[in-house]
Amino acid sequence: MAGLPNDLIESPPAAADRARADDVLSAVLRAVRLSGSMQFCFMPCGAWETDAAPSLANLSARPGGAMPFHIVVQGSCWLKMDGETIELAAGDVVAFPFGTGHQLGAGQGGRLVTPVRDLPPKPWREVPVLRYGDGAGEAPVRLLCGFLEFAAAGFQPLRDALPRLLHVRTRDAAGLDWLRATLAQIVTEVDRPHPGGVSMLERLTEITFIELLRHHVATAPPGASGWLAAMADPALARCLAAIHNDPGRDWSLPVLANLAGLSRSAMTERFETLLATSPMRYVRAWRLCLAGVALSTTRQPIAAIAHEAGYGAEAAFNRAFARAHGVPPAAWRALAQESGA
Repeated sequence: MAGLPNDLIESPPAAADRARADDVLSAVLRAVRLSGSMQFCFMPCGAWETDAAPSLANLSARPGGAMPFHIVVQGSCWLKMDGETIELAAGDVVAFPFGTGHQLGAGQGGRLVTPVRDLPPKPWREVPVLRYGDGAGEAPVRLLCGFLEFAAAGFQPLRDALPRLLHVRTRDAAGLDWLRATLAQIVTEVDRPHPGGVSMLERLTEITFIELLRHHVATAPPGASGWLAAMADPALARCLAAIHNDPGRDWSLPVLANLAGLSRSAMTERFETLLATSPMRYVRAWRLCLAGVALSTTRQPIAAIAHEAGYGAEAAFNRAFARAHGVPPAAWRALAQESGA
């Protein structure tokens, strides 16, 4: 029988690489969920600007990380960050994985507006809408703003792969129909409040950020390094997906090398080259990230969390956690409780 053409046997390399990257990213986001913590609608008219260090940026100090975002629903405005000005238009979504300070505005020399400080006290049954200016003869700019708790931001390989600014223009971009539909549904939930609408907005916003991450991964240049390059490497992608899907497994170098289809030395070298770490250090880093989430979101005893992270002694876990996160487990849990994380 004549052999089948190669393109009927194997997936195109680019499509296969994207699928592997999605596998790893999906496993990370399944294990460490995002959660919406605050959202509000912001509608200024005329010339205006926020201060240079929005209050949302200060929330990034919370355990797990808080990531500000803005969705431009109507009109246009500018964004200033790190000395650069970017023009934003309706359909643009921006997010700041590290809570980087930034300034929004329209025109020059406009009034100072402080939407975060002007918010009503919580709890909110509906999304607050803040209006500035009388709007006479002027179409307002309309933004949906807020922040997401992003626990995976504590995982160093992922942190190293993220830019200070995620920016996607959805209006005319090919392949983003689903994201445009999600943004339209967000607007509908704000404009026509229903019972449970605030929770629905949190979920929709979570989906939006996942799409931003997937877009960032899919559009990474071929020469990308670090986590993005590792996800595009077929051998390492198999290892990473397995680790993230089953972090509690008793992983060993021989088992991971067998998954990768590489010798132990070749796999270790590839980890060191692309991720600047060894396979087993990577496993420990992921387990410590999950331990931080458990400390923040559950009442599990620290000894039980230490055991799940693969540490036989609580003292060893305490030392490793403090090295990874800057504070010991008990202090991390206390900070999370104080901040309401």
